[in-house]
Amino acid sequence: MHKVILVLVDGLRLDTAIAEMGFLEGAVRSGKARRWTMRAELPSLSRPLYETLHTGLPPQVHGVVSNDIVRPSSRDNLFSIASKTGLRTAAAAYSWFSELYNGVPYDPVMDRECDDASHPIQHGRFYTEDAMPDVELMRTGDMLARRFQPDYLLIHPMGCDDMGHRFGGASAAYRRAAAEMDNLLSLAIPGWRDAGYQVLVTSDHGMNADGRHGGATDDCTLVPFYRFGGEVGGVADGEVSQTAVAPTVLSLMGLPIPEAMTSSPIL
Repeated sequence: MHKVILVLVDGLRLDTAIAEMGFLEGAVRSGKARRWTMRAELPSLSRPLYETLHTGLPPQVHGVVSNDIVRPSSRDNLFSIASKTGLRTAAAAYSWFSELYNGVPYDPVMDRECDDASHPIQHGRFYTEDAMPDVELMRTGDMLARRFQPDYLLIHPMGCDDMGHRFGGASAAYRRAAAEMDNLLSLAIPGWRDAGYQVLVTSDHGMNADGRHGGATDDCTLVPFYRFGGEVGGVADGEVSQTAVAPTVLSLMGLPIPEAMTSSPIL
């Protein structure tokens, strides 16, 4: 059984990760990490895919098919499964995660910090501004890891998505945000590995040149999936489904996988 940190780099497309994220790619080349090509579900929008990543179900099944559907998750998910089995959960993430897993309505003043063992996300630090600096978000995630030693920790930086929407997925600003995120990961991942964590890095969706996502084109749906902590490094062949992320986390944590999660773990 392992503890797991999932870093969800919002809006990071596959080709940009390969081109700009030298720490991650260097770890792949040296055998310290493995990269898979992952295909996002449709629509390639954030709230539906946050739920897909945590339930292992496509949007057409879990029902969150729009960013404008604001309700708690009605499905077994990583936070609910882990907390019900007595494990500790935490998240440094956008407020939509609080709405999905801790309840609605979200109060941006009172709900920005949560330390409550009765909630699926027991230790949460949430933000509402897309321009939240990645460096501050990563420090918050690292604080949660050190202070609470959660068994499952979600860290969700928004910088790539923010720059992509402002300037487009082919822009220098977008590429720079990816490179800056890579540097932050280079400072954090070695310490997490030393603390015994399996570290997964992926994205919810990509970004097209117009600064949009939601459709089925490769620039919107192909994202990377990195694993630090496996025995095999390098680049995996073929594509894996985004619905496999939740079963993968549960498998690494030694938790039972619900029958509804039909994709095989990525191991």
